[in-house]
Amino acid sequence: MSQLATDAPVAVQPRNRTASDTVDARKARVESLKPLVLDALVPTASYYLLSKGLGMGTMAALAWSSVIPAGRTAWGLVKERRVNGLAALILTANVVGLVMSLIAGDPRLMLAKDSAITATVGIAVLLSAMVGRPLMTAALKPWVTKGKAERVEAWERLSGERGRFVRMERMFSVVWGSALFGEAVLRVVGAYTLPVDTMVWLGGVIAAVTITLTVSASGALVVAPMERMVGKAAETSGVVCVEGCAGC
Repeated sequence: MSQLATDAPVAVQPRNRTASDTVDARKARVESLKPLVLDALVPTASYYLLSKGLGMGTMAALAWSSVIPAGRTAWGLVKERRVNGLAALILTANVVGLVMSLIAGDPRLMLAKDSAITATVGIAVLLSAMVGRPLMTAALKPWVTKGKAERVEAWERLSGERGRFVRMERMFSVVWGSALFGEAVLRVVGAYTLPVDTMVWLGGVIAAVTITLTVSASGALVVAPMERMVGKAAETSGVVCVEGCAGC
């Protein structure tokens, strides 16, 4: 009887969440959001604050809002010997905006300027998915992992398996790249076919509707399935043996 008791499988229990786990989750959330904030949100917000809020000229606002992405891109090249994709994308979009701003005198062309920036971003996102380095992962990863250390670990493990998870990661960039490029084309067509006064307000509506629909579509097609996959993987890695059984 004692031999049977010794050889019986040992039960497994979920790992209890400790204060250290909570701290790790917060650190993971901050680290996962940092690239998105520094490379995309801060430069974009800076442009609108300088141009719309403080009344700075378009060229000056674009130039000043390019400082952070330019610095991040240069740092990646010099220090890490790689291109910071998201920072380089925002910098490229700003450069396109600066070039378009040099062409003055045509109100329809000025309306199309923002579309040129959006189209540049959309094309870059699509190309990044094609070469296997999807730029929208910087926004997708915090959304799926929710900043929890165990979910971040599960993400990294699933990404290394090169299966359905990676294909869905690329699909997220394809959905957003296509939406951004399509929205830019639609606004350019509107800028040259509709009255200027109409496109002044309609351009914002088109952008808002596009973003809303894309968030909904990408959430259903990509984010929800990936969240389930990451959650399942995190639960699997979160069980520990009570006394240390074989295979744990």
